[in-house]
Amino acid sequence: MNKSNGNVERDPVAVEQEEWKKRQRKNRFKQVLTISSPILILVLWEFLSRTGIVDARFFPAPTEIIGTLFTMAAEGELFGHIGISLFRIFAGFILGVIPAIVLGLFMGLYSPLRHFFSPLIMALMPIPTIALLPIILMIFGIGEVSKIVTIAGSVFFPVIINTVVGVTNIDKTYLDVARNYGANSKDFFFKIALPGSLPVMLEGIQMGQAIALLTIVAAEMMGANSGIGYLIWTSYSAFLLNEMYVGLVLISFFGYMFSLILRGFQKKLLPWK
Repeated sequence: MNKSNGNVERDPVAVEQEEWKKRQRKNRFKQVLTISSPILILVLWEFLSRTGIVDARFFPAPTEIIGTLFTMAAEGELFGHIGISLFRIFAGFILGVIPAIVLGLFMGLYSPLRHFFSPLIMALMPIPTIALLPIILMIFGIGEVSKIVTIAGSVFFPVIINTVVGVTNIDKTYLDVARNYGANSKDFFFKIALPGSLPVMLEGIQMGQAIALLTIVAAEMMGANSGIGYLIWTSYSAFLLNEMYVGLVLISFFGYMFSLILRGFQKKLLPWK
């Protein structure tokens, strides 16, 4: 620390270290807040259930639900439901995301395609995919294909809409520069449209994974004999509420994990965001 003309000059390195420590403390505080809210809810739920303030028949204590989860896992019943649901989710997700990205990029780049497909997308998007399940079952039967198609349909719309928005929001300067340098269609597609639309596209994919989980539960409740949704519905029907809550916990867990994975990909692909 130096004194010059009555002013105190601080060491730039020390200032930077102090700022870094402040950011670290702030990040740790945010992490504590993130963890504390679910813990607080679980502790409150446990207390209310154990003391009888809420009916434990309908709201069993979280510790009892966790115990049931381990029992079902030890018996091997649970892994079959998890495996088939994850297969349906991943297959439907891929089947919905890839065509949505490709078509969304073309629609964003070429206005004739955008004007041709937009009315169809706007007309079909408000219809819940699960409402189309009877038609899907008539076309594809009650096997695995119908569940996968149902999930793909629910994922398709948020991804394609966000992809189109991402492409159309690209600064026109980049397109003009590419044309001036003789870029071909492949260059426009892979070097401009795809990277330029990634921030908005990934938000659509994030929405799509959440919708996929909602859809698989509904689809397995209505037309399946296995899966997490089937487990939830049959447990409810038999008034085995601990097992029902196990299914709900699994859906919540996988939704959170998928979201973390996609956020990790987003940080890798868009480090500046």
